[in-house]
Formats: sequence, structure tokens, C-alpha cells
Amino acid sequence: MQLSAEPVIYILIFVGVVVLVEGIYLVAFGKSIRLNNQVNRRLEMMEKGSSREQVLEQLRKELGQHGKSKTIPLYSILAEKAQKAAIAFSPKQLMMIMAGVATLAFFGLSIGTNTPLPLRVLAAIVMGVGGVFFWVNRKASKRMAMIEEQLPDAVELMVRSLRVGHPFNSTVQIVAHEIEDPLATEFGIIADESAYGRDVGEALKEMAERLDIQDLRFLSVAVTIQQQSGGNLAEVLAGLAKVIRARFRLFRRVKAITAEAQWSGKFLSAFPLLALMVTLLRDPTYYDEVMGHPWFIPACFFVGIMLTVNLFVMRHLTNIKV
Repeated sequence: MQLSAEPVIYILIFVGVVVLVEGIYLVAFGKSIRLNNQVNRRLEMMEKGSSREQVLEQLRKELGQHGKSKTIPLYSILAEKAQKAAIAFSPKQLMMIMAGVATLAFFGLSIGTNTPLPLRVLAAIVMGVGGVFFWVNRKASKRMAMIEEQLPDAVELMVRSLRVGHPFNSTVQIVAHEIEDPLATEFGIIADESAYGRDVGEALKEMAERLDIQDLRFLSVAVTIQQQSGGNLAEVLAGLAKVIRARFRLFRRVKAITAEAQWSGKFLSAFPLLALMVTLLRDPTYYDEVMGHPWFIPACFFVGIMLTVNLFVMRHLTNIKV
């Protein structure tokens, strides 16, 4: 049994697919689309000459287009993640990118491997769809983590602004200018919408539902109740900021406690593959006698499926809601 370089080629092509999608994204929308960019994307768009109304229309289109596409077959598995990641590509463009990178992956597999045609086609489709899904999921996770970390500071800034006498609409505008993306652009959209007459509480509620963040729901409910019943909003938000920080600390503690179980699941799934690689390196002919058995290939697929299921089970067991 000779060791083959084909598994390495498959991995390199998949990594190339992810890098290619990121490159296309940055070329299409510029560096301001990056989550770690120091410049507020909304303000940068205005500085480039776009009017406030044009920027608002563009950003609202980007943020809402994927939520409206959840009914598209197959795309629904990607729509929720794309909405949370605020992917500027339209659903049609994302599907075209999937098809494009799948085609490139097929050519790469055809050049670099001797895999039969049906398997090459299947692997190319999996790489195209899976690569884009991995890219979107990574961006969504990173963006949600950044928003949750920025939110307590944003609420405390709102409290300080309210205490010095600013109205709530101006407070939202101050938050949009003072903090960094991604939360700055989200609050900037709310500030622009309120300037054109939309209710701030309604805009906050829509943002909370779109991002599916419980702390934002608390904020929208607090603002709505204050608008309807009156009261000291600064004191309410000050208490909310403390609650958000306490939940965030608890979340980090739970994450630290469950990290061992998560890595145990990953190790248990990766260990058989590592053992297989070590065995083949030490004795390349180890499986020669059983490779011709009719149950060999089905057993390999079964083991692969069980290892994958193990990852999902361990992730579900350690996914504790805070």
C-alpha cells in the first residue's frame, strides 16, 4: 500500500477555496468591510461622497437581504449565518461564488489527483458549498462575539450621554461615532432611521431579532417601556449594563469550564485519524490484506460518519445557554 499525496491536495484545495472567497470579498467591497478595520464603515462610505440616505439604503439592503432569502431551497442553511455576518454579497452572488469555486476545485482535483470523475464532481461540490459555508460561519461567529463584547461599553456610553442631558436619539448617534465596528454601523443605521422618522424602539427591536442577541432584546424592551411609561432611562440602562457585563463574565466562565470537554471531543475524533496516519507511516502495507474485502469501504465511511457525529454530540452537550 503506497502513501498518496491526494489527501494533502484535497486539504490544500479546500483552504484555497476559503482564501479565494475572502479575497473576492475584499476586492469587491474594500478593506472597510473587514471586521477588525479601525474605520467605521458607515462613516467611510459617507466620506467617499455618498449621502446619508444612500448609505442607509445600501446598509439596510446588505443587512436584510439574506433574511428575506430563507425560503430559497438549500440556501436556507446559509441564510441565517449570512444575515448575522452581514455579508455584503447578495444571495445570488453567493450562490454564483459557490458554483465558481466548485468549478475551480474540480479543475484542481482533475489536475492534481486521479480520483474517478463522479467522486471529483461530488468533492468539488462539497468544497464549493462547504468552503463558502465555513467562511460565512466563521465571519458570523466573529461578528457576534465582537458585538456582544462591545455592547456593555455602548450601553454605558449611552448612560453617560443621557446623564449629561442628551436626548436618546442623540445618544444613539454618539454611540455610532465613538465605538468601533461592527456595532457602530448597526447603531448608525438606527440613528439614521430615527432621523427619517422611524421609532427608535422599533428599530432596536428589529436589530435584536435580526442578530438574535438576548442583551439587545433587553435594551429594546427597556427603551420601549420608557417611551410608553416614562421614567429615568439612564438608571435603567445603567442597571442593564451591569446585567450584560455579569452575563458576559458568566458566559466566559462557562466557556472556560466546558473547553476541556470540547477539546476532548475534538481529540477523540482526530485520534483515530492520527493513529491511522502513524500506522501507515510505520507500515504502508498494514491494510493490504483487508482492502479487498467488500466491507472495507463501507466500514471506512461508517467510522468517518461516527467521528463526525461525535463532534456534533460533544458540541451539543457543551453548548450551555447563558
